[in-house]
Amino acid sequence: MKLGYNTNGFAHHAPMDAIGVLSEIGFQSVALTVDHLVLSPDSPNRERDLQQMKDALRDHQMGCVIETGARFLLNARHKHEPTLVTADLAERKKRIDFYFYCIDLAAELKADCVSIWSGILHQPTDDETALARLAEGLQVILKRAAEQNVVIGFEPEPGMYVESMNHFDRMLQWIQHPNLGLTLDIGHLYCLGEVPLADYIERWGEMLVNVHLEDMKAGIHEHLMFGEGEMDFAPVIDAISKTGYRGGVHVELSRHSHAAVASAQQAFNFLKPLWPS
Repeated sequence: MKLGYNTNGFAHHAPMDAIGVLSEIGFQSVALTVDHLVLSPDSPNRERDLQQMKDALRDHQMGCVIETGARFLLNARHKHEPTLVTADLAERKKRIDFYFYCIDLAAELKADCVSIWSGILHQPTDDETALARLAEGLQVILKRAAEQNVVIGFEPEPGMYVESMNHFDRMLQWIQHPNLGLTLDIGHLYCLGEVPLADYIERWGEMLVNVHLEDMKAGIHEHLMFGEGEMDFAPVIDAISKTGYRGGVHVELSRHSHAAVASAQQAFNFLKPLWPS
């Protein structure tokens, strides 16, 4: 089990500088949120950027996952849009094309997974229609992932169409695939009242391909520094370890970029004593 950090908490750093800092602190994995400054599909220097990232991960002996939750990468005016549940098919295809790009990145970087979510329904839509849209997109994405030997980690996200583990379970009745795994955000479980946390971790442990970690308060979807929320992390770390999961557990503090280095160090200092030896 590797302690990691998400680059969305280093939004004001050059990506290679962020990886260097995280390595110096002691992190062993990095969640690379593809964004305007991080492996952007619109970069005129995509091949150079990719090679530099390969070199940095190798030199610092860091594992990685590819994260796709950049807020305004695909639409400058509407956060996270378009998505797999967007009503317009042409818009959904933009999201799928982006996921194809990220799958290809993951294959090149030997990433543990590509992490994705459903998106928000902005118009009244019956459940069957929404699930059909989502399943249709996932089938195409998973086909590409299988061709590239890449795993997809689906993340339930508070406020999105698939926000809870209960809804994720229902989604699996529509689509299952050997390349489909689970990105589990422990704070999201707590936010939505999916407790005891250890019970949910144990139940879904076999599907884990990526884990997000931060502090949170019940009913409030706000990623907090450890010690500022209500969560008890010792049993959480123990439960993750007992599943046999050996991938990255990535701190996700996307609103802490103004104090990125200090925040990463604080998070590491909090979590490291709880980490299995």
